[in-house]
Amino acid sequence: MKPLGDFQIVNHSVPRGDGIPKVTGGAIYTSDMVVEHMAWAKVLRSPFARAKILSIDASEAKAQPGVIDVLTGYDLKGLSPYYGHGVKDHPLIAIGQVRFVGEPVAAVIAEDELTAQEALAKIHVEYVELEVILDVDTAMAEGTPRIHETDFADGSFRGFDDFPGAAGNICQAVHVGWGDVDAAFAHAAHIAEGEFYFPMVYAYAMEPYVAIADFDAKGHLTIHTSGQHPFMVRHDVAHVFRLPLNSVRIIVPYIGGGYGSKSYTKIEPLVAACSWKSGRPVKLQLSVEEAFLTTRGDDARVRIRTAVDAQGHLIARQATIHLNTGAYAENSPMVCRKAANRIVGPYRMPNVKIDCFAVYTNTVPASSYRGLGGAQVTFPGESQMDELAEMSGSDPVEFRLKNLAHSGESIHPGMRPIDADIPGDIREAAKLLRMDRPLAPGHGRSVCCSASDAGAHPVTLAMVQVYADGAVSVLSGSTEIGQGSHTVLTQIAAEEMGVPLEKVRLIGSDTAVTLFERSTGASRTTTLMGRAVLEACREAIAQIKVMAEEVFAAPAEKLTEERGGLRHGGKFLTWANILEEYFKMEGCSIVGRAYLRKAGDLTLVPVFWEIGVVGVEIALDEETGKISLDSLVTIGDVGLAIHPAMTEGQDLGAATMGLGAGLFEELIYDGQQLMNGTMLEYRVPRFSDLAKNIDMKLVQNRDGVGPYGAKGGGEGAVNPISPCIANALYRATGARIRRLPLTPERVWKALQEKKGIARG
Repeated sequence: MKPLGDFQIVNHSVPRGDGIPKVTGGAIYTSDMVVEHMAWAKVLRSPFARAKILSIDASEAKAQPGVIDVLTGYDLKGLSPYYGHGVKDHPLIAIGQVRFVGEPVAAVIAEDELTAQEALAKIHVEYVELEVILDVDTAMAEGTPRIHETDFADGSFRGFDDFPGAAGNICQAVHVGWGDVDAAFAHAAHIAEGEFYFPMVYAYAMEPYVAIADFDAKGHLTIHTSGQHPFMVRHDVAHVFRLPLNSVRIIVPYIGGGYGSKSYTKIEPLVAACSWKSGRPVKLQLSVEEAFLTTRGDDARVRIRTAVDAQGHLIARQATIHLNTGAYAENSPMVCRKAANRIVGPYRMPNVKIDCFAVYTNTVPASSYRGLGGAQVTFPGESQMDELAEMSGSDPVEFRLKNLAHSGESIHPGMRPIDADIPGDIREAAKLLRMDRPLAPGHGRSVCCSASDAGAHPVTLAMVQVYADGAVSVLSGSTEIGQGSHTVLTQIAAEEMGVPLEKVRLIGSDTAVTLFERSTGASRTTTLMGRAVLEACREAIAQIKVMAEEVFAAPAEKLTEERGGLRHGGKFLTWANILEEYFKMEGCSIVGRAYLRKAGDLTLVPVFWEIGVVGVEIALDEETGKISLDSLVTIGDVGLAIHPAMTEGQDLGAATMGLGAGLFEELIYDGQQLMNGTMLEYRVPRFSDLAKNIDMKLVQNRDGVGPYGAKGGGEGAVNPISPCIANALYRATGARIRRLPLTPERVWKALQEKKGIARG
């Protein structure tokens, strides 16, 4: 017999967008959504970056055989069509105006995918082009029109308080500071100053976006989606359709990667609106090319200067960061906040002034990308650490060791002190990279580090169900996106309950079944959900102990806890035995619960500091400018690796993503058009690009607030890899490049320029 959560009866009689009820009969379908009456949606996308929509004529498309309906912005009466967890600025489909090339303008709902695709050509849209704003400088210039004429409310899950409201084309402004920066720079012995650029990148999960939505006859909405954050999606969709939370069910199956790009709401309101209008369950499945036009990482221009005193101690950092946020806010307000925090690095910095701006432009909306603002600002920050080491006459590793904060020291006033041995991590990386070896010609080495305020807001709820046959179910709202969290959570439950791993089942990412989880991201799942599962197991055990007093006919103080159960004298009963004896019936179970919130040892944020420590040795072909990785070292400071092999895989995966932004990846616009948003033209790292020699070291000091002292991992290594490569290139050639990626052409030109200066 199927579990209740795996099937449902559907009987469609849903008021459509035109108010006319449409009855389509019923179907039984399973969680893999083999639906007898499922329709397909395909999306017509804007060819213009900024234009008014004068009219949309879909009559010819609607007349095509097999077409059920067409959804446009004119059909949204009765809905609240704008969503956004940070800023509610994103319409589920274009309403009166388009703001980037690729924005959805109309959706055809048809009996099959091919029919829907063919009908798109029969929709006629009349546009009037408007002035296009493609870069930050234009967006912020005096007299530039606002991309959003309407002022929007802040979303319910921003994660922090400051909200600028109406401020021209500024989506978010964050200011971080302490001390007296001007006085520090006035008395500095050395100052490194420069402008750096981190490129526009795409996270490139192997599985593009896909969602299936279904309104039933009672107005209940079920969505199967590839999103990372089901509870955030539920909130946005409930707001759009004015539904109570218990009328929206979001289910996330095992999906193929996310890296931040599947965070928060993406296509779910649109496909839900298609189902609402057509009265059918509807599937929308994007191509890779369409996924490129859905989200990306924020590109960043960073103007930064850093000062040291005569003894080589850091005394000040000042930076202005401009993030190109694209047409809608998405998660860029949080990227803005994190970039402003993370540019300080893991160093003692007595004087700081950081201004960070997320700016609207008419490009693809930017959002989360692995590291969340860390990669954008670690590149300039760690590049300047090497520059200052050279100015001070110091070895770059020793210069860092002199300035790194130690465990227990605070690097941000009011935040959690550092909970890692970063100097020890740096020493280990330098040792594994064998920094004391002479360099071969054309080779360079570097070790870099970062510290990210990770973990997101610590609200996590979990349940475990303990059965009288010894089985255990873990109910977790965290999403499995290939990081292995389902394995780790079952390991924790098996350890706490004293049962074999094969007796634990995890049920996840179904908002109708599992309790609330803030998000799956920020490397938080093992730390927070893992801790919640552990506490839920212990609450279940506490319940069973009360029952055991009756079963053993003995007071609690006479019972001894052993792994998996209790002993009284010569009699040992497992937790399952106690349940069966207590209820006198097979098949019984109890539920243990845990509710984590910002309290106790989770009061201070971040939940933990995620440390990134990476070392590289590169080999340069000076004739072509091509950089190859000879050696790569990663240090995963994770408190405790509950599953070491998966932890190492996460660290290597993060370093590989960082390698992409460092050497290859960049979304390129030619005017309004994205030129390389395809599988063939967007260059990501290949196996052949990985280092010849790879060393991965896990540091397990059990200094985290997670289960058994664990902390999150999986993002740290993405941040310092690009400055590591840039610093190693400088060591090999003396050429300092401040713009990523370090493509062969860019490196070759820098070498020619350096040679020209030398000849001059």
